[in-house]
Amino acid sequence: MSAVEPALGLAKLTAGLRIGDIPAMVRERAAHHVLDAVGIAHASTKYDFAHRTLTALQGLGGAGAVPVFGMPARLPPRDAAIMNGLLCHGLDFDDTHLGGVIHPTAAVFPAAFAAAMHVGASGEELLTAYIAGVEAATRIASVAGGLFHAAGFHPTGVVNAFAAALAAGRVFGLTERELVHAQGIALATASGSLEFLEDGAWNKRLHPGWAAQAGITAASLARQGFIGATRPYSGRFGFYNAYLAARAEGLDLNRATAGLGVVWELAATSIKPFPACHFTHAAIDAALVLRNGVAAGDIESITALVPEQVIPVVCEPQSNKQRPANAYDAQFSVPYLVAAAWMRGRLTLAELEPETLADPDILALAARVGYAIDPDSPFPRTYSGELVVRLRDGRTLRHREEINRGAPDRPLSNADIVAKYRGNAAVALSPGAADRIEQAVLSLASHPVAALADAIAPRPVSSRTVV
Repeated sequence: MSAVEPALGLAKLTAGLRIGDIPAMVRERAAHHVLDAVGIAHASTKYDFAHRTLTALQGLGGAGAVPVFGMPARLPPRDAAIMNGLLCHGLDFDDTHLGGVIHPTAAVFPAAFAAAMHVGASGEELLTAYIAGVEAATRIASVAGGLFHAAGFHPTGVVNAFAAALAAGRVFGLTERELVHAQGIALATASGSLEFLEDGAWNKRLHPGWAAQAGITAASLARQGFIGATRPYSGRFGFYNAYLAARAEGLDLNRATAGLGVVWELAATSIKPFPACHFTHAAIDAALVLRNGVAAGDIESITALVPEQVIPVVCEPQSNKQRPANAYDAQFSVPYLVAAAWMRGRLTLAELEPETLADPDILALAARVGYAIDPDSPFPRTYSGELVVRLRDGRTLRHREEINRGAPDRPLSNADIVAKYRGNAAVALSPGAADRIEQAVLSLASHPVAALADAIAPRPVSSRTVV
């Protein structure tokens, strides 16, 4: 691993960044990424995990001043960051930086938002801090590519502690030196295991929120002069050496700071078209292409060609993947998602409902979906996928998605993102409330954060409440 220490470069960009330094296209796209996350957060409020988490946090910390997205509650800053991070990531529908294999917005925005509410920052400061945090998250993660997954860690949890510290620190007005210490403190808090893959546990939903609160804590400590490790990334027991061990050999830490302020990784961050692990999207789209005119009963077998690095995440253990135990299990299952998309002609939140997970026709087809290594995969530049379908009459059909939909070279448009937001918001909000949030988020740089908060966290529609 190269000896360069990225902490100072990331601190320098974060402390010195001004809204005018950021290209208008990046600012506009950033607001759409926030809108996407807020829509997902509102949809998440309809699920049990959201209410159990809120009850737990309220029981520990009580009420506060920072709104919870889409829920009738306000929490202290760190608890609000945990809660909002969980809501933004709870359906696994949030943005992904492909090179870093990380979900940045679900941690960085809740951290920056909670910090901004705490100090009464402007919307412009919030947007600037959010963009700086995303630049840090994507770059820190990109140094290792998919190696964190190979080592059993979830980059969204471990990397975002540093990014959230920088974003919150920017809102708090930390100096470059203090921001270096904030990153060093974050080193002591970064966490996120992939063990949830074994049984569909809820742990992953917590990762970005935990990273957000860790970042706020680190920034607050640094603000008061707490001394953090000064080589959090390159040190002997620094981030990459500690988390990747021998895998850290040969890593180029210059990737964390190359092109800072010139190349904007936020613009290369993908918005998901499907509510499932990004590694599965190409296979889902291939199924939607091939299914036309082919009945499930005519299929002998389906082989999904996927990048070797993602097989442990979305293909193994095969028995679990072919019969997922719950929705979260299903979101990381190529066999189930391919079968559901083939049978239903779509892949939406409805395909993750309990009655669909138990559909005998979908499960019968999923049992015939296997996998193989894609020898030509461009991973992690894009998350390719190909299906090879063998029919009972002897024919073979195949379709390849070299570039997954939503990737930087095949992005969703801003209009696509707005349409996705509206679909997610409709799960919990009236059209009027959804429209108010949309307008507030897309113009967030023009208003105080308190005004944004009033729009972004209204009481959702439920059996008891009408907006």
